[in-house]
Amino acid sequence: MALDIGRALAVDGADRVVVGRDPRPTGELLADACATGLRECGTDVVDLGVASTPTIARSVDWRDADAGVAITASHNPPTDNGIKLWAPSGMAFDESRRERVATLVEANAFAPAEWDETGARRAWDRATDRHVGAVTEAIDADVIAEAAPSVVVDVGNGAGGATVAALRALGCHVETLNEAPDGRFPARPSEPTAENCGTLRAVVANTDADLGVAHDGDADRMLAVTADGAFVSGDVLLAIFALEAVRAVEEGNTANGAGAGDDDRTDGDGPAVAAPLNTSLAVEDALAEVGASLRRTRVGDVYVAERARADDCVFGGEPSGAWIWPEETLCPDGTLAACRLVEAVARRGPLSSLADAVDSYPIQRGSIEVDDDAKAAVMERVRARVESEYDDPTTLDGVRVDSGDGWFLIRASGTQPLVRVTAEARDDSRAAALFERARSLVEGAR
Repeated sequence: MALDIGRALAVDGADRVVVGRDPRPTGELLADACATGLRECGTDVVDLGVASTPTIARSVDWRDADAGVAITASHNPPTDNGIKLWAPSGMAFDESRRERVATLVEANAFAPAEWDETGARRAWDRATDRHVGAVTEAIDADVIAEAAPSVVVDVGNGAGGATVAALRALGCHVETLNEAPDGRFPARPSEPTAENCGTLRAVVANTDADLGVAHDGDADRMLAVTADGAFVSGDVLLAIFALEAVRAVEEGNTANGAGAGDDDRTDGDGPAVAAPLNTSLAVEDALAEVGASLRRTRVGDVYVAERARADDCVFGGEPSGAWIWPEETLCPDGTLAACRLVEAVARRGPLSSLADAVDSYPIQRGSIEVDDDAKAAVMERVRARVESEYDDPTTLDGVRVDSGDGWFLIRASGTQPLVRVTAEARDDSRAAALFERARSLVEGAR
């Protein structure tokens, strides 16, 4: 598959492609296979070796390439691996371009180059340094240097070492956890959830650290804990980042890459923030208080990025920990997010205070195991049942039902054999009832 995807990218017109990988044991094999497919069909390869996904995505433009390939399964278990494709804009391939590649693979429509016209493969070992430089240039270093915050970074044995370097370059005191790249993820599972970040929470709570941050395996995600070791939910973190981006517009702070001074608004008078359908009502409420709006998208960073690049949008994010500042890059960048968060704490005060300023409503999230080949059929039965029982459900991505005092969303995971269920309301009992209703709909459709 990796070999054929490389061939397909070449046949689709890519003359130069950046290839990198996270540290999973199978990553080197897949990167070699993809690079071979590219070179066989005459495309040059820029080999980054082990690098974070945002480093790879940014490098497409830096190396004047036509596409980027990140070999990673992101937050998934070490047994998994996958391929993420990136455009020169820094955004993941959109649906039409992914479909073109898939069609070429399925048709086996490849044309090997002549023996003396195969592509070259050259290493570029400065990619991470370039990424660190780009991030530190986007941050107000004076604000951070004056506060000199102490940060614990849980790299999670992944490819996120750039965060450590960037924070130190900005004047932070940095302690690390699980810094050595090891794609078996021996210290904790790759996904930075509250449960998986127990060690980070304990270390931050029992030291003089101001906050802690954690990445997944390819460091496109970033989540955080407060000085007392409390895990900050993705919805609250989304609201914090969104409010900071809106404030930057209001303050005319063009140096922070938040779209300041952009008067070409398309969806109303105030700035907009892009976030998926499973985002908490608390984010919408927080934005409304400062005259901004929430634009909901399908779940997935590519859909958030597509909306975030509109003129009216100053930020995009997902509660899973993917954060996009469109003036910097359309790729979720965990290193940039970590530095932005430290900058916000240095400027505004403790992370706990920033989090407390965001309302928190009861939200329940869960997953139901479904065979990969049965997910589509299960979702079709769920959709039919919901459409017969509820008025005007949203089917942009899965099925979302808004009940006025709350909502639930049922959607198939794009990366795992799961159907995900989310429900939220303004009180616990209603949230629980909506969640159980949504879960029963999935169970009844299995």
